[in-house]
Amino acid sequence: MAFGPSQCGDPAAERVDVSLIIPAYNEARRLPATLHEVVAFLSAQPFSWELIIADDGSEDATVSLAAQAATQPGVRHLRLPHRGKAAAVRAGVRAARGRSIIFTDADLSTPVAYVADAHRLLDDGWEMVIGTREAPSARRIGEPYYRHLMGRVFNWAVRVLAVPGLRDTQCGFKGFRAGVACDLFRRARLYRDGQPVRGPLVTGFDVELLYLARRCGYRLYELPVTWSHVAGSKVRPGLDSLLMLRDVLAVRRNALRGAYRESSPCDPAAAESGHV
Repeated sequence: MAFGPSQCGDPAAERVDVSLIIPAYNEARRLPATLHEVVAFLSAQPFSWELIIADDGSEDATVSLAAQAATQPGVRHLRLPHRGKAAAVRAGVRAARGRSIIFTDADLSTPVAYVADAHRLLDDGWEMVIGTREAPSARRIGEPYYRHLMGRVFNWAVRVLAVPGLRDTQCGFKGFRAGVACDLFRRARLYRDGQPVRGPLVTGFDVELLYLARRCGYRLYELPVTWSHVAGSKVRPGLDSLLMLRDVLAVRRNALRGAYRESSPCDPAAAESGHV
């Protein structure tokens, strides 16, 4: 699914302040509570919004629950083939109509209240905001020791091979100015072929976005968050660690081969206006 010069959102559609994307794969057990909390929070905000449920080919009641939720004002359901979280987020960004585009996980391990913080930071001039669980004021609640160890080893590899200096690249909460999101996903090379997958696919696509953001010079803010471990995570510690490491190596390989060099320069002002 490629991005062209103005392929984020429908140019004829009314714009909103915030697009919140929630990728979902077989989330029927927790989706009702998540959607109730998210819609209640967004409805109380002073900014206009849309909620995009990027349904990644779910095989359970996620489909009917998302479709029912989409009967509410501001809620949209994207019924997608099962191609993994990266493809679902990409589809959500492509459909988004917000000036700020934010994605977060369906388990709300990062509370939805941080959407307001991210939107404010993006409005204040930052071009990308990422949740971090490693800042001094951040908190991790209930995280198993092996998950934390796995994350720290992975982050070491990320800092050595692709994105030095960032303490947490894999928190599932990230936000962008709209033009910047379009530009980064247009430049990204991983998971754009749209191949079907089996089972949950948790990947390191975030690392490529962060590498490209650094390469383009986009202003990035690390937002300390309180993150809670939620039972039923789709992360498979052994296999997913290998898949994410493979993605980091692919970013490194692409960079060395010049795959991220383009004739069009990285220009935040041009990206913000949609000319990417």
